[in-house]
Amino acid sequence: MPLSRKVDDDSELELNPMCVREQAHEVPRFRMPPKGMLPGTALQVVRNELILDGNARLNLATFVTTWMEPEAEQLMAECLDKNMIDKDEYPQTAELERRCVNILGNLWHAPAGSDAPGCSTTGSSEGCMLGGMALLWRWRARRAAAGLDVSKPNLVMGANVQVCWEKFCRYWQVEPRQVPMVPGRLHLGAEEAAAQCDENTIGVIAILGSTMDGSYEPVAEIAAALDALAASGGPDVPVHVDGASGGFVAPFIQPDLVWDFRVPRVASINSSGHKFGLVYPGVGWVVWRDSSALPADLVFRVNYLGGNMPTFALNFSRSGANVAAQYYHFLRLGFEGYRQVQQACQDVAVYLSSEIAKMGPFELLSDGTELPVFAFKLRPGVTSYSVFDLSERLRMRGWQVPAYTFPENMTDTAVMRIVVRNGFSRDLAELLLADLRRQVALLDGYSHPHVPLAAEGAREAFRH
Repeated sequence: MPLSRKVDDDSELELNPMCVREQAHEVPRFRMPPKGMLPGTALQVVRNELILDGNARLNLATFVTTWMEPEAEQLMAECLDKNMIDKDEYPQTAELERRCVNILGNLWHAPAGSDAPGCSTTGSSEGCMLGGMALLWRWRARRAAAGLDVSKPNLVMGANVQVCWEKFCRYWQVEPRQVPMVPGRLHLGAEEAAAQCDENTIGVIAILGSTMDGSYEPVAEIAAALDALAASGGPDVPVHVDGASGGFVAPFIQPDLVWDFRVPRVASINSSGHKFGLVYPGVGWVVWRDSSALPADLVFRVNYLGGNMPTFALNFSRSGANVAAQYYHFLRLGFEGYRQVQQACQDVAVYLSSEIAKMGPFELLSDGTELPVFAFKLRPGVTSYSVFDLSERLRMRGWQVPAYTFPENMTDTAVMRIVVRNGFSRDLAELLLADLRRQVALLDGYSHPHVPLAAEGAREAFRH
């Protein structure tokens, strides 16, 4: 729901006299104060509010980077005031963006000699939007040139897609053809994808690293099924790879996996620099196979920033800090450094999943051998508590391990998911396992259903 407050809410923030260098007083929460305060006072007020947030390092729900080196943080701070869109005023920041696009095009095996256009975005969701728009514009152009109807586009995807694809379809009035998940197949399969395609299909979305369980969709197999469809007289359907997470993982620790521009049917790829790209939130990337895959109608030229420059991102003004940090990481780590980081994450994920599988009440749905991400559920015989109970118990210790149900057709399957990111060490994994075992033992031994779990937890905390 939209964020809003009642306009007549008169609650106030108290400025503690021990924390400020001015006379203690109160300021309204939801209206602008009539006068300002010292910078140190404002800083302390905001900090006091933010200490209620969770510890980002213990957040095993998010895919987003929660730790960077001090040097990268310093570089971001120095670049916060640079407007990424103003390439005339900040030409070297624009050059760093261009280098990053070229690095990614090379990493994702763009065809030799192709220009492989691309750009930075605010995240992979914007990259998805741009990739989807290019598919839609190209489909419309082909249909219009043949004198065919362009009013009923559809897009094929698995039900496990991130919500940005549902947004794309709603915003651009494209029919989403979602292939449901079934036990044993938790993402889009090749046969299922091809079966959904017709003359109105603008493209197929293949996910390299499902948010639901960390698994990779079989991009090469999906493309082969579409090749067979086209060869038999069916529609010629392009593929967009949503590599939000896997685009920065597979090239380094699964180099033999063919999923990128080595697959001729792949027209575009997006990824998140702020996920396994190792940069703080605010940067994503999208790259097209060549200029023919990016319709000219989507490129705008502006001259009111001091020079005639092209732009094809959805957002306009934004800081160049994240782009500078992305280039820093490319220089700082190189290919081998990224490989070591992602391999370390996968090693911890596989260790964690194997230990959780040994505990008894859990059944793995994935094990971290693709993305360093895995999902697990309670075995059918465990009925005295749910994954939601266990998630809440872990939160009492600071761990944020999400519990959720799968999409339509498998809504009766409730799971927990763990994302292992850079900085989550084997030592932290051991601490998590110890807390997980402790909470499972407590829930297994719980024998007073009329007493709230929170009360039981309070007693445990007191004993500790």
